[in-house]
Amino acid sequence: MNHSEKKESTATPLCSEKHKHDHIERHVIQSPELLQDLGDLFKVFGDPTRIRILYALSGQELCVCDIADVLDMTQSAISHQLRVLKQSRLVKFRREGKTVYYSLSDDHVYTILRQGMDHVLE
Repeated sequence: MNHSEKKESTATPLCSEKHKHDHIERHVIQSPELLQDLGDLFKVFGDPTRIRILYALSGQELCVCDIADVLDMTQSAISHQLRVLKQSRLVKFRREGKTVYYSLSDDHVYTILRQGMDHVLE
């Protein structure tokens, strides 16, 4: 490249002082703690095994051995991931005798999964 050629910049252009920003809707920035909690929630969704478990639970409640069978994984590995999902309040459980059944905590979890998949498929 010779000196007379212009190098194309990939940097985001800065605002000039020639216009006002009065038209911008100001959103309230949430507290740092709340934003940390939100970031932690998205980290939980960042693991493909946990996503697979959530999808398995999106249509029905299942026990650990059923989830392990569906995902072709060990019950120990499933139990570990379910612990993370419970701590994040993404799954709930109910006990029937000695068997524990897991399901999605609420419709928000299903909505997050569905919207995430919709976004990926666009």
